[in-house]
Amino acid sequence: MVRILIINGPNLNLLGTREQAVYGTQSFESFLPGLVQEYSQSVVFDYFQTNIEGEIIDKLHNAIAQADVVILNAGGYTHTSVAIADAISAIKLNGTPTIEVHISNILAREEFRHTSLIAPVCAGTITGFGLNSYKIAVQAALSL
Repeated sequence: MVRILIINGPNLNLLGTREQAVYGTQSFESFLPGLVQEYSQSVVFDYFQTNIEGEIIDKLHNAIAQADVVILNAGGYTHTSVAIADAISAIKLNGTPTIEVHISNILAREEFRHTSLIAPVCAGTITGFGLNSYKIAVQAALSL
């Protein structure tokens, strides 16, 4: 069994109600059980959401012992957090890769969203497929 930790960053607790034209109408909490069921034979999931940058970093550090792969949607921190990028680099060196995920196509949005500080240290980036971005990330994680 592959252990996958999904970390969602700031404002992703508002999925389903926040900017529905961009992020859809489904909450992550209602999406996750279907994902878990679909991969129940091959994946053990852990899920964490926070709006606090330091808590994302702490969870990434703990992933070294608790996960084989991290799927991270860092939200707005994607474009601003050197500290999260450094944490991803640290766990990567210890054998835990991170896959960057975005629900919307960040390259089709505002200019400031076009730069990801975490992408260079991630195994890959999946963007623009709605909540299915997480399914694609799980498939990618299983191939790492």
